[in-house]
Amino acid sequence: MAEYKDYYKTLGVEKDATADAIKTAYRKLARKYHPDISKEKGAEDRFKEVSEAYEVLSDPEKRAAYDQVGQGYRPGQEFRPPPDWDAGFEFSGGEGAEFSDFFETLFGRTRGRGARGFRGRGQDHHAKVLIDLEDAYNGSTRTISLRSAELGEDGQVHVRERQVNVSIPKGVRQGQMIRLTGQGSPGIGGGPAGDLLLEVEFNPHSIYKVDGKDVYLDLPVTPWEAALGGKIKAPTPAGAVDLTIPAGSGQGRKLRLRGRGIPSVEPGDFYAVLQIALPPANNPEAQRIYREMEAKLAFNPRQNLGV
Repeated sequence: MAEYKDYYKTLGVEKDATADAIKTAYRKLARKYHPDISKEKGAEDRFKEVSEAYEVLSDPEKRAAYDQVGQGYRPGQEFRPPPDWDAGFEFSGGEGAEFSDFFETLFGRTRGRGARGFRGRGQDHHAKVLIDLEDAYNGSTRTISLRSAELGEDGQVHVRERQVNVSIPKGVRQGQMIRLTGQGSPGIGGGPAGDLLLEVEFNPHSIYKVDGKDVYLDLPVTPWEAALGGKIKAPTPAGAVDLTIPAGSGQGRKLRLRGRGIPSVEPGDFYAVLQIALPPANNPEAQRIYREMEAKLAFNPRQNLGV
């Protein structure tokens, strides 16, 4: 037997709340408990409860039926609808797989009386998509192929592929969701379709690494550029820049270009990590120069090690 649910209490509104007040309360709670966003414990279950409450209270006829049958009940109390409680309310059958037993007791079973079916919002779909880092810098439009499994009339599982056009917003970050309204499951009884939520990941890049909004580049420099300093050209996803190497720079030194990471309201930074590249001693002249450096510089990098 189902337990009675107080949908008004679930949304935190009074029983005489207006439709606008109910919508405002739902949106606030849906944002708070959406499982793709919330870090709170039990957020997914709470989100389902909030969605179910809104499904009922946002529909004038379902709300009227709920108000009529729910008089005198308390949350958690065993619920037994009185005979013919639904006289005057016409509902067609529905599967209600995402709703509670209480909801199904009221709305999810075939009444065999009328033509009106309850309207239910379709489920959201989720998918992970790979984009290029340059897409996050410039914004772009991409056609993305998605695959989903579904049970066919033959009882076998079939893979269905579809293509969707996606506008990649400038400044999108790894892990961010792009919402495509109405691209999820169809609604029930003419209700709105769910949304398609695309989780963004970057394709591996040949030279850049990404950490949040910041972008890193291992930048090769010559020994004399590191020792003497100077200006060099360095690539970034937004184009080449002039970079000043401070004199006396060592291996692994990070040079920060503020605001040249992934663009957004607060853009990230770009870091050039210096990698000292040694010229090869692969011919007699190069070997002579190295021996001359050895003799004239008398450099011992292990001096501080006591050897």
